[in-house]
This record gives sequence, C-alpha cells and structure tokens, in this order.
Amino acid sequence: MKLGSRRRFVGAVGAALVCLVSAASVRGQAGQAERPRMAEEVFMDVRVLKGTTAKQFMDTMGLFAASLNANCTSCHVEESGGDWSRYADDHPSKTTARQMVEMVTAINRTYFWGRPVVNCYSCHRFGTRPKLIPNIAELYSVPPDEDPDEILRQAPGAPPVDQVFDKYIQALGGAARLAGITSYAGRGTYKAFDDALVYPLDLYAKAPNQRATIMHGARGDRAMVYDGRVAWDAVPDTDRPFDLVLPLEGDDLHAARLEAELSFPGRIKQALVAWRVASPITVEGRDVQVVQGTNAAGAPMKLYFDDESGLLVRVLRYTTLPLGRIPTQIDYSDYREVSGVKFPFHWRMRWTDGELEFDLTELRVNVPVDAARFGKPAVPVVPTAK
Repeated sequence: MKLGSRRRFVGAVGAALVCLVSAASVRGQAGQAERPRMAEEVFMDVRVLKGTTAKQFMDTMGLFAASLNANCTSCHVEESGGDWSRYADDHPSKTTARQMVEMVTAINRTYFWGRPVVNCYSCHRFGTRPKLIPNIAELYSVPPDEDPDEILRQAPGAPPVDQVFDKYIQALGGAARLAGITSYAGRGTYKAFDDALVYPLDLYAKAPNQRATIMHGARGDRAMVYDGRVAWDAVPDTDRPFDLVLPLEGDDLHAARLEAELSFPGRIKQALVAWRVASPITVEGRDVQVVQGTNAAGAPMKLYFDDESGLLVRVLRYTTLPLGRIPTQIDYSDYREVSGVKFPFHWRMRWTDGELEFDLTELRVNVPVDAARFGKPAVPVVPTAK
C-alpha cells in the first residue's frame, strides 16, 4: 500500500465557496443548539452546497484541499490564515470551485444515478490541474498492493472473519482477561502535525462503550466524547468558527461509537455487521489482513490486523459528503501489557485536513471513572496564566 508523502492541509475551511458570517456573531451562538446547523445558517452566500450541515460543508473544504494538495489560502486571500472574517473576501478560485462542484454533480446525476462516483480527487490526485498524459514509468513499474476502497465480497481463500477476530482477542490477552477490564484512565501527551510542542492528554473509558479524550492546549481543551449514545467534538475558537461544542451525527457518530467499542474489544464482532475479509496486502512493509464491517447506516469501516502478531494496527473509516467520501485513518502501535491485557500506547489519527499523534505514559485499569467525564463538554476557554 503506497501511503504517499505527508502533506499539510491548513484546514477544511480552506479551499473555496464561502463568505463567513462574522466571527463574533458565530462564536456567540457556539454550543447552544444540539441540532447540527446547516451550512446556509452559518455561512453567507452558500450557492452549491445548500442542504448540507455546517460540518459536512467544512469537511467538503477538506476534500478540496486534499484533492488539490492545497491549503486555505490557495482559494482565499492570504490574510484569511489568521482571521475567520477574511474568508468572506472575494477570490477568483471561489467561482472556479463552484463551477467544478456543479460539473461533478451533473456528471454523477447524468451517468451514475446521482451516486457520488466522481469527485475532485478522481481527476486532480494532489494537483491543481488534472493529469492528461499517461506516465510511462508508472505504467511499467511494479504496482503496490491495492488497498480496496470497499470490500464487496469475501475474498477467495481469505480466512473466516471469526478466525481473524479470535486471533486478535488472543493476542490481546484472551477473552477472559478482556472481559475483566471494565474501565481505565490514562495520561500522556499529544501533538499536531508540524507542531514542535507537545501537550498533556487525559483518556477515560468505561465498558461497554463510553470514551472521552481530553487534549489540553494553550488555547483551551479539545475534547472528543462518546457517552454510549451521543457524541461531541469540542474545540477552541481557533479550530472552528461555529459550534465550538459540536454534536456529531451520521457517519461521525457511528465512528465515535466504533472507537469507544474498540476500547473494550472483547465484543468486536458485535461492533459492526456484514463482516468481510479481503485478500492480504502489505502496509509499510508489514503483511496485514483487512476486514470490513458495515455500520448501522450502511457505510463501510475497515480494520487492519497484523498477520504475524494478530494485533489491530489500523482503522480506516469514512464520512459521506455530497461529493463523495473522505477517509479518517487511525494507526495503532506500541502495544504494552497492563494487568495481562495489551493496549496500544501510541496512535496516530489522520484526516483530510489534519493529523494528531497520541502517546500514553500511564494507564490504570478498573479504576472508578466519574460519569461526568462522559457528559457534554464545556465550551473551551483559554487557560488563565498562573
């Protein structure tokens, strides 16, 4: 599997289409409504993506950025990098982006019954202009293992999914020991891509499916919380110009549920449905077995298990947008034994407009965890200097 070079996408807000409502008025509304707000309620002059939520709209900006290997200021004025309100300034790339969205929508509607088969990435592939001429070197080189976009059926000769899961559970310490873990609390650090600084991290989990990750930062805490039914993503005002405490829905909610359930993997078989196993592939020089399940909305999620150790090394999930799907990838490593059970002490989360790396330094199991840890997070505030 060819993972490609690391690219910095300054934000899902970068890439086109919008004039933002003034930052002051939007922040004043942050966190008040549990119902996800629509793009046209948050941003001004939305023309071609009406009817999407504000988060879907921002994620679509990330799709543009990832497809073109661009950042915010590629399609907005240079000053927008430090001022939300400057995204309202006119820029020729906004007009071009609107035209491209209309073109892609028309292609999908005319030839693919409205399904998002074609999107920006189909042609651009990390370039501002689509490639027109075949590359001879690529044509005659040995292709890398193909990571399937979606596993449509069980691959011939692939092991049964129960065999893959049983090996994973045994590698972690066995079903009995896994069943004995009812909660845990961890501490560590995290850092963002291209950030030289590391910040403190707190992690809490309670069986069967509650999880809270609290990231302490200079501009306030960021929190990702799932209470067993509802999930929230709380960020400082430098990360998002609306709903600083955002209730998750759709694929994002299903993803939060999966991450929480994988915190207690003894019930992994029940986490998704319609499990299928693909042919083995190689990822970063390591043979892996790829297993795909389907969430309650019918969207695929893929789990990658090291063929030698049996341990889970990657989760790849998708968020469905009007123009297609965008991926979020979580890689797990540095498994350490705590009370007879192995836990990943390092994981890296990548999506179309960012990357976070997490490292645990301490993990305590079967400790009391206050139920308030899994409640709706507070609006992040800048810490008071001591």
